Amino acid sequence: MTKDANASTGRPLYGCMGLGGTWGPEPYGAAEIAAAEAAVTAALEIGITTFDHADIYRHGKSEAVFGELLARDAGLRARITLQTKCGIRLADGTHPGMYDLRGKSVLRRVEESLVRLRTDVIDVLLLHRPDPLADPDDVAEALHSLHAQGLVRRFGVSNMGAVQIAALQSRLGLPLVANQLEMSLHKRDWVEAGVLLNTPEGAAGGFPHGTLEHCRDQDIQVQAWGALAQGRFTGRPTTPQDQSAAELLAALAERKQVAPETVLLWWLQRHPAGIAPVIGTSDPGRIRACRDAVGRPPELDHEEWYALWVAARGKPLP
Repeated sequence: MTKDANASTGRPLYGCMGLGGTWGPEPYGAAEIAAAEAAVTAALEIGITTFDHADIYRHGKSEAVFGELLARDAGLRARITLQTKCGIRLADGTHPGMYDLRGKSVLRRVEESLVRLRTDVIDVLLLHRPDPLADPDDVAEALHSLHAQGLVRRFGVSNMGAVQIAALQSRLGLPLVANQLEMSLHKRDWVEAGVLLNTPEGAAGGFPHGTLEHCRDQDIQVQAWGALAQGRFTGRPTTPQDQSAAELLAALAERKQVAPETVLLWWLQRHPAGIAPVIGTSDPGRIRACRDAVGRPPELDHEEWYALWVAARGKPLP
């Protein structure tokens, strides 16, 4: 199978967590399907072809409404890459919220996702979060089984560091193709970990050193969830430094004749790790505002990139 183009270009994905209605037990209906269709249509219009899910999103309703769209459009499945995640179990009143990467659980969750998505194969399956009790050999056996059955084409991880990735990869005869992490102009520990070493500020950081370098060396696509920072730089600033960064972002966007959302994604894409932003908004207008992050290379020079970083920090680099 040829390598996904996203892996080298940092091409954005669409994150489907906002689809499907509420996080409560209420069933989805025609309104939720229509809202999902509007968001997916906007993503397709700007050139996005990879759609990111997880079995827990809206308690499965995100996958289910997407499955409704696939059922309505017979040609849609062939035009997209379908990615989902498993490994988190939400609290249910009887059991606490937990992580569960037991092999039998992974197999069951994938089967359930296939039913909700109304497809016979998942293109990319990510392990959603590390499970401290997971046996890597048991996990690897489950992934091999899914691949051998033709149920999953490729595998990756989410929220894992380099050592965890390497431990799993050493037991898996299939390549891990993606690692999804929270990364944005607001969530900056992934970039600051590399420059704050041996400083008082760096002592408070928790991002695992070497993770981006490992992913780059092993040809593992880095996907950035939360890439738009929940709008704090494009309409909902919450701190003085947010406001300062938002003003600089707006000025750069005006100068380059693109939307501020595009510049925000360019800041991630400009990094040499080839970061692929996950666009998580369900607002079709905000999705379309990201158009130039899909269709154009990041047009931020060295100085502009650093200016945004320092503005978001609210203080100079050490």
